[in-house]
Amino acid sequence: MAETELQSSLDAAGYDPINHLNVIFSHPSTLSSVHKASRTLRVYQDDLDEEIAGLVRSQSAADIDSIQRIQAAKQDLAELFKKIGSVQERATQTEQAITDMTAEIKRLDSTKRNLTLSMTALKRLQMLTTAYEQLQGLSSSRQYRESAQLLQAVIQLMAHFKTYRSIDQIAILSRNVSDVQRELLEQVCEDFELTFAKSEVAQKRGMLSEACLVMDALGDNARSRLITWYCNTQLREYRQVFRGSDEAGSLDNISRRYSWFKRMLKTYDDQHAAIFPGYWHVDEALANAFCEGTRDDFKDILAKSARRADGQTMDVNLLLSCLQESLDFEHALERKFSNTSRVSMDTISSEPPIAPFAHAISEAFEPYLYIWVEAQDKQLASLLPKYRTAPPLPPDEEFHSQMVISSSTELFTFYRQIFAQCAKLSTGTRLAELTKIFARYLDQYAQQVLLHYLSEKPSGATPSRIPSIQDTILVLNTADYCYTTSAQLEERIKSRIDEVQRDNVNLQNQADTFMGVASAAIRCLVRRVEVDLEPSWREMKNTGWSKLQTVGDQSTYVGELLNRIKARAKEIMELLHKSQYIRAFCDNIVDMVANTYMANIAYCKPISEVGAEQMLLDTAILTTSLLKLPSLIGPKDTPIPASFTKRASSTLARPQPLLKTLQVRPSPPESLVQAYLLHIGDKSDTNFRKILDLKGIPRKDHGQLLELFAAHRASPRFADLPAQNTLLTSIITLPSNSNISSVSSFAGVGAGMANTATNALSTANLQAKFDASSLGNALISAARDGVDRLKDQSSSLSGSASGSRAVSPPPLPPGGPGGAGGNSGVSELSISGVADSSNITTGNVNQNLRNLGKFFRRDLNSFSGRFGRGEEGK
Repeated sequence: MAETELQSSLDAAGYDPINHLNVIFSHPSTLSSVHKASRTLRVYQDDLDEEIAGLVRSQSAADIDSIQRIQAAKQDLAELFKKIGSVQERATQTEQAITDMTAEIKRLDSTKRNLTLSMTALKRLQMLTTAYEQLQGLSSSRQYRESAQLLQAVIQLMAHFKTYRSIDQIAILSRNVSDVQRELLEQVCEDFELTFAKSEVAQKRGMLSEACLVMDALGDNARSRLITWYCNTQLREYRQVFRGSDEAGSLDNISRRYSWFKRMLKTYDDQHAAIFPGYWHVDEALANAFCEGTRDDFKDILAKSARRADGQTMDVNLLLSCLQESLDFEHALERKFSNTSRVSMDTISSEPPIAPFAHAISEAFEPYLYIWVEAQDKQLASLLPKYRTAPPLPPDEEFHSQMVISSSTELFTFYRQIFAQCAKLSTGTRLAELTKIFARYLDQYAQQVLLHYLSEKPSGATPSRIPSIQDTILVLNTADYCYTTSAQLEERIKSRIDEVQRDNVNLQNQADTFMGVASAAIRCLVRRVEVDLEPSWREMKNTGWSKLQTVGDQSTYVGELLNRIKARAKEIMELLHKSQYIRAFCDNIVDMVANTYMANIAYCKPISEVGAEQMLLDTAILTTSLLKLPSLIGPKDTPIPASFTKRASSTLARPQPLLKTLQVRPSPPESLVQAYLLHIGDKSDTNFRKILDLKGIPRKDHGQLLELFAAHRASPRFADLPAQNTLLTSIITLPSNSNISSVSSFAGVGAGMANTATNALSTANLQAKFDASSLGNALISAARDGVDRLKDQSSSLSGSASGSRAVSPPPLPPGGPGGAGGNSGVSELSISGVADSSNITTGNVNQNLRNLGKFFRRDLNSFSGRFGRGEEGK
């Protein structure tokens, strides 16, 4: 058993002798078996030695066999090479023998071939001499048909003797043949000139037709000479009558030019077409010559008109009339010669057919089309004031929820008309210039017309007159229509414009501008809801939050607030025909309520602990009700989007850190400081002082609390806290006796989610220095300042708001751009109104409307997939 165990252990791959010995001799009593184990190891060693020796012997024998086989293979290979060399030698000998046997046969074949070539050359020389002699006689008697046949034969025969021109007789014959060709060419040209000069075409039509056969035989140069002579002869009278300096050559008589050439083509078809072979396309060459001469005449005439000494520009109507007649004439030529157009016979080629008469004459007008483009610019400029003064809905029309403002359809109809006209006139630089004009007036239409309809009009009271819901819906529908139609217009222009100009066509900025207007329209609708809520907010501010003794179910103002929201929101949502806009409206409502609630907290001070707890309960009730906002319309079982629920919950949770901090008693003071560091979580003395003001703690006690706050925030536990929390940075605490009853000062709270104009004009009951001039001015101010704030502030959102998506452009800071909304050190605010739109350049407004539109479009896409330019837009 021990031997078996020893052998199995020795065969193990990971054998360790020390471990093995420890196992065998694990006890002093086992030492008696040392000799037995040693003997077993020696036996095992001997067995291994014998096995190794046997393997070495067998391997040695195998190596000897391999060497013997290799040597045998080398001998076989050497014998094979010898056999191959022998075969090659015999093949060479055989080839030499065959060559010796056939040498005489090759010489006989060469002699036969030389004799054949000599006989063929002599026969061709005889034929050439005979044909030349006959050709001389036929040419002198003007037998052109026979002469053409003989001439072709003579030319072909002479081609065989090009290599023999070193022989004198062949050289003389070649010169004689060339002389006959030259004489025939001159003779035919002379016959044509005399016949046309004497007006004997009808009598000699047959002879001239046969003469054309001779010109065909003489080659392309002769044929081109005759065609050029014919075109010049026929157009000589035209050039004399319609010289540029004469009255007949002016642009007023352009129709006479084309009428004259149409008569010329008719004369050709009736009298001259039978003379020339059809494949010569003489009528097409005549048309080309006419177009070239006419184009040069027009270039001179237009250049002189552009350099008029009296400073007057060309008549646009006359220019367009002449250009249109030229285009019609070119199209007529295209139709007439379409069967003879030069199209490649290669069916594999994908090149489009060549249009030989495209812009053959109208090319002269191309440099002067800027006059027409400027005329369209002036006409569009005259339309915008009319559109601006016209009411969104004509008095005789009945409103429905999918209507658009009629001026938008009129504008795009006019765009399509002049685009189609320009595409006929020019698909190059002028169409690109026209596209830029389209873009400029689309921007102006968005700003000066649509945005003007959204502006609040001063009424001498507060609030100012807000656009009606119907007008706002019309603007929203129109902006959506313009957004989609701008994309379609861009695609149509790109499909017609020259490829080199295609990159210059871009109406995406204008589409974004219209989406910015749509965003403003949504906020204007939210403004209607906000005005309805002013009594409820006023009741909230008038509540004695420092005197509450117990927490009830909800505050009295909450029920009325929710009823007003539901009533007005349902009325508006039923008029919105796209789910994306309904979602954006609901998001903006939630933003407005959250921001206004936060704003009013600053005016409810002092707030006791019970008051803060009641406010927390009120926010919970508001959150529960506002989460059901999308279900106000549509089937009752329609699920509310989870994204809306998540976003609204996050937005409405913004006041909680503030209220939870206010809920803590100021005694002991450490509890208030700890609560501030836990819920608000920043190191700002200014923000901490705002909490003390909201709780109504006397100023004399602030110093001790601030010292305690400084001591606690210096703890390593709070080393990572930010310097300021945006939740409190923009809160403006006012004296309790302030005459200002409502102001929204939360430009930094939930940046990118708050309502732009709502926060600046959150309630209408503003007295003293506040002047709610117009919502439109607020929107323009937001367009100028909002996007930059959105970019700067979106990265610093608090935890509850960081997960929310920015549906609306950022809120308008109080007092307009550059106000106190983002200044952490400001504790009081004096409002003097929103920014004056007259100080904002059109370029700035348009650019920022585009930026607002990009943000708004991005979030509409996130609501329900591709928007505007997708299938729904089509």
